[in-house]
Amino acid sequence: MINIFIETVSHFFRDSKIPLSYSYKVNSMSLSELFHRGGSLMWVLLAFSLVACAVAVERFLTYASYGYSPDRWFESLLAKIRKSGPAAGLAMAIPYRHPVARVAQTYLEQLNRPEKVRQDNVRRTGSVALESVEKNLRILAALAHLAPLVGLLGTVIGMVVAFSQIQSIQGTVKPSDLAGGIWEALLTTVFGLVVAIPCMALYHAFEGHADKIARRMEMAVTSLDDLLSPSSPSTVTTKPRQRAQEEEFSTIQ
Repeated sequence: MINIFIETVSHFFRDSKIPLSYSYKVNSMSLSELFHRGGSLMWVLLAFSLVACAVAVERFLTYASYGYSPDRWFESLLAKIRKSGPAAGLAMAIPYRHPVARVAQTYLEQLNRPEKVRQDNVRRTGSVALESVEKNLRILAALAHLAPLVGLLGTVIGMVVAFSQIQSIQGTVKPSDLAGGIWEALLTTVFGLVVAIPCMALYHAFEGHADKIARRMEMAVTSLDDLLSPSSPSTVTTKPRQRAQEEEFSTIQ
């Protein structure tokens, strides 16, 4: 992110109509010199970038720990339940770390309880799982909105300082006197945008992944309802054949 910032600043001044002396001056500056030229708010933007990197790494590791796509796993779970019953499906769901597995595990654990109680417990488990999926995403959204504002604030402060210094100059003011203060003030805006754009991109990418997981959790509950509902022909809780024959015999009599 820091290297992108330096390249952006360098290309801006290389392609701009600012005098060659200033363009060369920017291109020959080191990272620390450009950073200190931006003012004290550059430290705030640097802190924003470090927090954003930490959140991005944490989210990448969390989503990677969920394993492969839950669709294939859930199809295997349904096949397991059809073949061996809910107990085998529960044993298959427990070791899997994906939020869809947590919802399926709660559903199968609460299978013999009243329907309303089961739905409440499944909804509670889904809310907790979704909260862990969306963890720290609001931080990225906040950084994406705050970084440009902080950069703009630094630019405004720098412009105020630059014009106040020009006002104090005795005699004729040269354009170079104004240009030097302006480009230094614009450094915070550039750095703020460099921080904000990746934060916004990461936020939308992670949010889309979280929405996909939420939809898969809802589909999992619906599929389990269709498979294990009392009206389903594949349900495991059907009456034994002997008892059905006895009831049929007593009805005939």
